Amino acid sequence: MNKLLYAVCCFFTNLSTTVYAQTGSVRGNVFDKETGEPIISGTIRIQGTTIGTNTNVDGFFSLTNIDAGSYKLVATYIGYDSLVVDIRIESGGITYKSMYMMEGGVELDIVQVSAEKEKARNEVRVSTVRVTPKQIKALPSTGGEADIAQYLPVLPGIVFTGDQGGQLYIRGGSPIQNKILLDGMTIYNPFHSIGFFSVFETEAIRSVDVLTGGFNAEYGGRISAIVDIKTKEGNKKRMSGVVSANPFLGKVLLEGPIKKLEEGGGSTSFIFTGKHSYINETSTIFYPYAADTSLYNFSGADTTINKEDLGLPYSFTDLYGKLSFVAPNGSKLNLFGFNFKDKVDFTGFANLEWKNFGAGADFTLVPATSSMIVGGNVTYSNYEIQLIEKDDAPRFSSINSFTAGLDFTYFGRNNEFKYGFELNGFSTNFRFQNFLGIIIEQEDFTTELSGFFKYRQKFNKLIVEPSVRFQYYASLSDFSVEPRLGLKYNATGSLRFKFAGGIYSQNLISTVNERDVVNLFVGFLSGPEETIYKPGTTEKTSHNLQKAIHGIFGIEYDLTKNIEVNVEPYYKKFTQLINVNRNKLVATDPNYATETGDAYGIDFSLKFENKSTYVWLTYSYAHVNRDDGFQVYPTIFDRRHNINALITYSFGSDMQWEASGRWNMGSGFPFTQTAGFYENEIFQDGLNTDILTNNGELGIVYSENRNGGRLPYYHRLDLSFKRIFTFSKYSKLEIIASVTNAYNRENIFFVDRVTNSRVNQLPILPSLGIVFSF
Repeated sequence: MNKLLYAVCCFFTNLSTTVYAQTGSVRGNVFDKETGEPIISGTIRIQGTTIGTNTNVDGFFSLTNIDAGSYKLVATYIGYDSLVVDIRIESGGITYKSMYMMEGGVELDIVQVSAEKEKARNEVRVSTVRVTPKQIKALPSTGGEADIAQYLPVLPGIVFTGDQGGQLYIRGGSPIQNKILLDGMTIYNPFHSIGFFSVFETEAIRSVDVLTGGFNAEYGGRISAIVDIKTKEGNKKRMSGVVSANPFLGKVLLEGPIKKLEEGGGSTSFIFTGKHSYINETSTIFYPYAADTSLYNFSGADTTINKEDLGLPYSFTDLYGKLSFVAPNGSKLNLFGFNFKDKVDFTGFANLEWKNFGAGADFTLVPATSSMIVGGNVTYSNYEIQLIEKDDAPRFSSINSFTAGLDFTYFGRNNEFKYGFELNGFSTNFRFQNFLGIIIEQEDFTTELSGFFKYRQKFNKLIVEPSVRFQYYASLSDFSVEPRLGLKYNATGSLRFKFAGGIYSQNLISTVNERDVVNLFVGFLSGPEETIYKPGTTEKTSHNLQKAIHGIFGIEYDLTKNIEVNVEPYYKKFTQLINVNRNKLVATDPNYATETGDAYGIDFSLKFENKSTYVWLTYSYAHVNRDDGFQVYPTIFDRRHNINALITYSFGSDMQWEASGRWNMGSGFPFTQTAGFYENEIFQDGLNTDILTNNGELGIVYSENRNGGRLPYYHRLDLSFKRIFTFSKYSKLEIIASVTNAYNRENIFFVDRVTNSRVNQLPILPSLGIVFSF
């Protein structure tokens, strides 16, 4: 294996050396001249030639195989003045150029071909949506506080199961099967207990890539989807910040240079952000009626509570900081850290609290005399969660993890080769007591070693991107080879066909049971080292991993220069899923149960964008099934139909007004119907229990047809209205009036089986917020 890796690396190194010796290269970074922020997806081309590319998320570009001579390098980007600089290409040489663009009068509807369209024609990007902070802010937001947690459910193939304690599901994958990354670090619980808010600060986000399936071999360790969030570096030119407040939370962001960026030089900058919620205090004042929905079934059992007098008992605090060093040649080093906390306090019944802290570093090296770009990261995080219920049987889970990765990228004129290595290690500590008093616990440490190769080649209209990932799970002594393939064919300038597929695996298991509609306790375990069995049998499985196979086809079509249509049918085969056996009756029963599953459907999306209007329409048709060996059943997040419509309109002489609306409709989730009731005698006094006079607990007989019923359709309208007051070039005030659930739709959350009372999701929530930027 080591010899093979060495041979492949040497081949590409020698090949690139031979090619570059005959021609020359130019590479560099493109920055916003005012802030030093990188220009993402900007178009770079050599004037008078067909040689061109797009900048990446760091504003970096590389053009190779250029004949020696003098040229003009042209940079263009929507909303910025074009920039032209002179360059000299030397045979066998590498020229580095920093470019600084100024915002100008170029309007979106005047630009014939946007950088994003150029990127679509030159990259595979199947089942990939890039989300920008501007798009997140365009969404009507609860409390006027834009958050990625509220934007993700707008994307095709993504389902969110509730306003309070809901979970995020992506094309048939449960939360544990979706990896959420923050600057390369895995975030194990990215959403707060009140589902409107995540741990991420929108103002600090640079980009969000949502890969709903078929992702290439750069990513591993999950079998369904990836959400890759990258934060920006601090302002490299001046001190700036944001302060905001609304009925839900307050926040502050500060950023600025320690060493200012000068053209052609390096910089050092910082960014710090903090937010704290106080909805547990303000809800009793502004939303006392909302407390009527605070009925929960924490564990999926039949104990319920009603806390009508305590409002919405949620609170959280998020802190994040980053220090960035950028060298004159584009090399950079980022140091970052975070501390996230969440608490739910139902006094007298249950108290849940989790915390997550971590730190890390990532770097990019741009050697002056080498065609290779080197990247890497080192991270550490700790996540702990504890739930104490009235039965005094606490649940506890923790996961400590570290990651170290290194990757190498070679750029050609029409190709790119990238390979890398990664070491992951995590220790888990879990303790849980089920409804029969049986304790399930695990304390374990495991490591994962992985390597990948990815190659992208453009043949005229065809783009081919084969990749392979090698994953070794040390604790299970299991080696997984995972080939993947991406294809795109540019049939015309406006019509593109695409395909992606591959094999995926993961070791990590969640304590969240897919039967639970509401489960605030999110714990983690490593894959079982004990023997597990195929669904519904006593036959041993061939491995102890969760695995899946993806296949996705797609069509992209540009109806006009401003309207894009995307259609993607998909299929995911979950060949093995592993769950905690929460129905364990005696100590000798297995701790884990296996299932298989299928997720298939089709997603449609349409985007229209010009200077004043943004429209995003999606429709998803989906099936998500599981097979436990006894029956094939739909999961509790199997939403057959899902529609989203988002419209944002800016107007006024200086575009100082903005109106936005979002409407969502989804078919009802499945649930298991009640067949009857019985008296459940728990023999509290042992053999001395008098069963003739003692009143046992009310037990429930469930239908044999698992998840055979369906809840009513869900639909909700959110509205917002924004007024911007500009005081100077850098300071402005935004006043945001918003309404969540504008027509007060009573969307069902669940029905309490014992009392037969209906519990709805959150009612109408009007709010007023202010945001001051300077």
